Amino acid sequence: MIHVERRAGSRLATGVCAAVLAIVVYPGSAQTSTHKKKAPPPHEPTSAELFDYMHGAMLAYSAEDQVNDNLEISIDPTATVLTIKQPDGHCDIFLSALDANTIVWDVYDASDSMQTRAPLARLTVDAIAGKKARTCYDADNNIDPSTPTSRARILFSWEKIPDGSGFQTKFTKALKKLIKLSGGMTDKDIFK
Repeated sequence: MIHVERRAGSRLATGVCAAVLAIVVYPGSAQTSTHKKKAPPPHEPTSAELFDYMHGAMLAYSAEDQVNDNLEISIDPTATVLTIKQPDGHCDIFLSALDANTIVWDVYDASDSMQTRAPLARLTVDAIAGKKARTCYDADNNIDPSTPTSRARILFSWEKIPDGSGFQTKFTKALKKLIKLSGGMTDKDIFK
C-alpha cells in the first residue's frame, strides 16, 4: 500500500508541476500579444480645415430668401475673424472673443409683415464678458448700430439640413474647436 500511495503522490506532484508550468507559460505568452504598438493619436484638424468645413456648410445650407443668404464666407489670415457677407451687408465675427460654452441652436421664423419666409436654423454664441462678438456693416460699409454686438449669429436654411445628418452637432464641434484655436473661451463641462 505504501508503494501505491507513493505513485499517487508522484502523479499528484507531476500534475501540480504541469499545472504550475502551464499557468506560468500561458500568461507569459498573453503578455506579448497585449504589447502591441499604440495607434497614433487621432488627427486634430487645423484652423484651415475647420474653416473649410464651416465654409462649405454655410454655403450649402444657406437660405435663399434674398435677405438671410450667406453669399460669401471668409476668414482672416490669423483665423480669428470670420466674415459673413449677406445681401444687406456683412458681419465680422470675432472668434477670439466668443465663449464656446454658450452655443445654442433654435429654429427662427424669418417672416416679416411684408413677406413669408422659410424657417431658419439659427446658431447663437455669446461673447466673453467685456468683448464684442461681432460688428456688422450695411451695404455701404457703414457700421450698423442696430445689430447687438454681445452675440454672434449664423443662419442656415432649416429645410436644406438633411434629417438625421447630425449637422448641428458636427458644426457646433467644428466651431468650438475653431474658437479654441483662435484664443476664445474653450468648451468646458461645468457639471463635472
